[in-house]
Amino acid sequence: MKEIFENNFDKYENPEKYDEMYGNYHEDLLYMMEYANGMEQRVIELACGTGRLTIPMAKSGINMVGIDLHDGMLSRAKQKAAEEHVKIVFEQQDCTQLELPYKSPLIFMTGNSFQHFLTNESQDSLFQSVKKHLLPNGQFIFDTRNLILAELSMDEEYEESYINKDKQIVKEKHYEKYNHENQILYCVTHTDILENKQLIHTKRDSISLRYVFPMELQRLLDILGFELLHLYGSWKKDDFTKDSISMVVHCRLKQ
Repeated sequence: MKEIFENNFDKYENPEKYDEMYGNYHEDLLYMMEYANGMEQRVIELACGTGRLTIPMAKSGINMVGIDLHDGMLSRAKQKAAEEHVKIVFEQQDCTQLELPYKSPLIFMTGNSFQHFLTNESQDSLFQSVKKHLLPNGQFIFDTRNLILAELSMDEEYEESYINKDKQIVKEKHYEKYNHENQILYCVTHTDILENKQLIHTKRDSISLRYVFPMELQRLLDILGFELLHLYGSWKKDDFTKDSISMVVHCRLKQ
């Protein structure tokens, strides 16, 4: 499974930029803090990235473990944890092939990371890996973007620009194409960085994102030994509808 992730890492090559873009997002953190507060056993975050959730949860007293496959993101998380003087176990592992010497009452994964599991086999392996590391009645919480067909029915191209922290102009051209056969959205971004109106850097990156339908997801959970407790339309616990941006999935091991 590792090859799938390594070919889908372009967007994470700059951990500092990732923190700039997503560091102030807290809705998933508030949800997880509400649920995990008071747990004494280890809580495991998959695809923990730069520690956006792992670190504040550890600071609140939760015994946290952060798992990620990307060395750069994990290094950034370790650096931030050291600066915050919090002790967290960070492991560089493939989420589909976890080998940890302990089990947890709670494993979670946010940031729509579920969409990086591009094949049926990788999705199955993820759930099997999670199942292997959950205690009896253990719960698994994750999110994934809701598939809104009207928004994915045609190829899309758009441009945007902004000023970065170095006062440089960043111009981005985005191209997206959805493949209905494999339910994968292919995204390519071409970025130009200008300083004093002069082009100083250009790059191209891409990412592929798998979508699932609600009933497809519920069947997958059932087959792999999980029962669905909640399906929300956001981390604020909004009702899930056809127009919801997200599917927030809260499930547990079948008894």
